[in-house]
Amino acid sequence: MKTFDIKDLKSDYEEFEVGFLSIYACKSANSRGRFHEEKECLLRTVFQRDRDKILHSKAFRRLKHKTQVFVSPIGDHYRTRLTHTLEVSQIARTISRALRLNEDLTEAIALGHDLGHTPFGHTGEEVLNELLPGGFSHNKQSIRVVTVIEPLNLTKETLDGIENHTGDNIPFTLEGQVVRISDRIAYLNHDIDDAIRADMISLSDLPIQCLDYFGHNKSQSITKMVFDIIENSLDKNEISMSNECKDNMNILRKWLFDNVYSTKNEELKAKKIVHELFEFYVNLIQKKYNCEDKDLVLRIAADYLAGMTDRYAMKKYKQFFLPANHLLEETDTFLYKLAQQNGLNEKI
Repeated sequence: MKTFDIKDLKSDYEEFEVGFLSIYACKSANSRGRFHEEKECLLRTVFQRDRDKILHSKAFRRLKHKTQVFVSPIGDHYRTRLTHTLEVSQIARTISRALRLNEDLTEAIALGHDLGHTPFGHTGEEVLNELLPGGFSHNKQSIRVVTVIEPLNLTKETLDGIENHTGDNIPFTLEGQVVRISDRIAYLNHDIDDAIRADMISLSDLPIQCLDYFGHNKSQSITKMVFDIIENSLDKNEISMSNECKDNMNILRKWLFDNVYSTKNEELKAKKIVHELFEFYVNLIQKKYNCEDKDLVLRIAADYLAGMTDRYAMKKYKQFFLPANHLLEETDTFLYKLAQQNGLNEKI
């Protein structure tokens, strides 16, 4: 009988993965590694470490006050970017477990996939995309968060899954592909739930074809989607679903864009806040630092603004653009840290 040795825990788990996981799963021992070497942990595999690094990051904690669909909702039961992330993680882990994929890698990608989201959700993203040379996307920004702004030195598998959870490119691991489809499952279902809670829509407003196919509540709908993916992906080297399920999901998604996402009354206000704050910080950086590289100044302002929570952005907007009965001190210390991190020196 083998005696317990704490030094063997990581290697024991790696052996377990080889013996138990699917031949298509990404094994921890076969990771493509990190861009910077670091001492291995005796207790955790590389993907377990990725998960923990993300979980303990400041960017992850800020997700609790970032918009999912509704801007700074007053009700306690509306989703935020953090609860969305946790729902994606739960769905993705369920699928990965059923397909005998690497749950730790799946969870790491899921927890990190939205770290680059701006305040006010996709509304803020649209504004920065217009203002920043080369555009702005939250998945690319998530990579900047974990490699530049708050460097976590994650594995290449986790980075790939985060970057390609949306967009044209498909993750090279099945675990990344699972997170990609789980993200859509999560937001389709919980955004409907939140819209009903906000009295924007009623269940009967949804396309009857989708109600008949997915069921009449969130639990039935998620279960239908998850089972379809598992049945169509089992023992295959790709994550897929039936054409019928895919078609109904696309109908539901289009209906949401037409009837929920495009009708939020606070969007224009949020866009105004992001736009004016961006211009303010660009001017502030130019006044404070010697920098002839305008694109770099814009990039620093975008990095700083993208990291804000909804309430912090509104606080700064109130501070800079609304009258106050006393002088407010400027305290954007992290902005200055970003500037110095990019090699800028203060003007003398």
